[in-house]
Amino acid sequence: MGNFYTDVIQKDSRFNSTQAIRDVNLLEPVTRSAVAAIVADAATMGINLIVTETYRSADRQSMLFQQHATQLQQVGVHHYGLAADFAKVINGAASWAGDWAFLRDLAVKHGLISGLDWGAPGVTHSFVDPDHVQRCSVAQQQSLFAGSWYPDSGVPNPPSTTT
Repeated sequence: MGNFYTDVIQKDSRFNSTQAIRDVNLLEPVTRSAVAAIVADAATMGINLIVTETYRSADRQSMLFQQHATQLQQVGVHHYGLAADFAKVINGAASWAGDWAFLRDLAVKHGLISGLDWGAPGVTHSFVDPDHVQRCSVAQQQSLFAGSWYPDSGVPNPPSTTT
């Protein structure tokens, strides 16, 4: 028995794409539902959000690293369909300006982790990604990247302590 990553993402024709993928269908189903709920809740707050990236290939991650657009050289949680990035639509254009605390609050409400504080609000983080949410704690990432854990695989979650 596989999981969403092996059954859907690895078989998708865009698996090696260097383009930004915005397709919410490449988000693992629980993550997809949470992202949709975040967009809906933001709309009730008067904030129009769009998803700017869901899946990210290893080739795209490497390209973004070489362009100094990311601090991660290797694939991150996006590669597994467990993360999404957003932009606010302001006057018809995508914007990343302003306060993103609302997204952190909505991420927590819907069971996701915000790149604003990585699930550890009292900790000073060297890397902050305020328009990013993910369904994998920092502590779970090593198991995810090693292929020993995926949230819909039936394998219990590894310890969820944050670092």
